Amino acid sequence: MGDFLAGLAEAGRLVATLDPDLVEITLRSLRVTLTAVAIGCALGLPLGAWLAVRRFRFRRAVIAALNALIGLPPVVVGLAVYLLLSRDGPLGVLGLLFTPTAMIVAQVVIVTPLVASIAHQAMRDLWADYHDLLISLNATRSQRVATLLWDGRRALLTAGLAGFGRAIGEVGAIMIVGGNIDGATRVLTTAIALETGRGDFALALGLGLILVALSLVVSGTTHWILRTERAGRW
Repeated sequence: MGDFLAGLAEAGRLVATLDPDLVEITLRSLRVTLTAVAIGCALGLPLGAWLAVRRFRFRRAVIAALNALIGLPPVVVGLAVYLLLSRDGPLGVLGLLFTPTAMIVAQVVIVTPLVASIAHQAMRDLWADYHDLLISLNATRSQRVATLLWDGRRALLTAGLAGFGRAIGEVGAIMIVGGNIDGATRVLTTAIALETGRGDFALALGLGLILVALSLVVSGTTHWILRTERAGRW
């Protein structure tokens, strides 16, 4: 218990004094995660809305595959991206392996199905309410999708938040494709795993505190935005 309290106190000191290593790792984590979530939302939100309004032969199979991809093990995603970006892989010539870009690619693959699935479920319910109106107005398919995305933005914000939570806590895939290189690809989760293995519990706890704080800040900000929007409607 004493070691834990000492480590917690040291972690608090590192956070309070803005330890340079702590700041560097945190900023890199935010850059990688926010970029991946932005790309994942740009791909997943329209896809979810499109699946809600479009009817085609293999639609149910596509939705089932999308939902199945949510449970895809991150280490498998990391392995697939590694093979894709490795020297002998089809994109090896780009030299992206063990870079933040490779980590972003892996996180996009993980986040996009989750965002698209949540968006589809929300847009499907909304489409049931808007179907007759939009059809009577002769709205094009793109206009239908745009309408659903705008009016369902609160649910889509939740989808983005879920994507952020999945991405910020990811360790397996980005460890494989990023390599946890100090000063280059080390992020919060991989650094926590490394420092815990080294026995540096103070730094690991400090990183963990920041990781939890980031999640709480994003969640709180989202809740505030939703409350502000609701208040503005009254």
